[in-house]
Amino acid sequence: MKTFNDFKIIGIDHGYGNMKTANCCFKTGIAGFDEEPLFTRNMLIYDGRYYLIGEEHKDFLAEKDADNDYYCLTLVAIAKELRTAGLSEANIIIAAGLPLTWTSGQKKAFREYLLQKDEVEFIYQNIRYHIHIADVKVYPQGYSAVAPFASSLKGLCLLADIGNGTMNTLYLANSRPQSGKMFTEKFGTHQCTLAIREGFMRKTRRELNEIIIDEILCNGTADIPKDDLHIITAIAENYVKEIFARLREHGYDENTMHLIVTGGGGCLLKHFGNINQSKVTFVEDICAAAKGL
Repeated sequence: MKTFNDFKIIGIDHGYGNMKTANCCFKTGIAGFDEEPLFTRNMLIYDGRYYLIGEEHKDFLAEKDADNDYYCLTLVAIAKELRTAGLSEANIIIAAGLPLTWTSGQKKAFREYLLQKDEVEFIYQNIRYHIHIADVKVYPQGYSAVAPFASSLKGLCLLADIGNGTMNTLYLANSRPQSGKMFTEKFGTHQCTLAIREGFMRKTRRELNEIIIDEILCNGTADIPKDDLHIITAIAENYVKEIFARLREHGYDENTMHLIVTGGGGCLLKHFGNINQSKVTFVEDICAAAKGL
């Protein structure tokens, strides 16, 4: 969170799997109720309804303003950032990101979506917040994660921002973004999770819990039987091969280009890919895009 005059500028990476700000990351899950639910530890109260944050899995929506969920998740992101500064009231400017090739087409609608109310009051984790949303700036996702060091990049680089729902790629020539060479595909880590779940069921006739899949994708292993781990690893390795196949379709050459990987999907390439370490840079900070907005 940055301060400009009397405004707090809050960068928010509205991911399909996780919401990120400069100081926090939480699951893009939300469940709404008309009456107060039994468990209220991570609860938002807004506009007469109760929302449990991190509950259930948010379905992929190409247009994030299709329902009110991302608005409520934005309020939670703002609350978490304000809490780090000991604030419950503030004038806010939101810096938000959209997938690279969707920014121009969805920028106006998403900005209006986040600006639907000037003054907003809500309660999150038993703290009452009063905010004034003065403005919303919408930027391309992914590039903001490398913006702090982009000027030092030499030669031809390919930025691959692999999130939960999409993979965004952008070419940079001597640190300059090439607007005619950027692509967005629905090919993120969630699709890998679905492939593992289906493949594991087909081979073992057993259902695999998504928590176990997440642990393996993040860490490369888990405390499960070796035969089960072998099945999951093989599927993840094939998925990473498909990622590189798609990158090559867009002109990627691992011999002459440097690959910069951001987003949570970087763990897939790190643990399950056969890569030339000298030609790949991983941006480890999951909040890097939000910090750069």
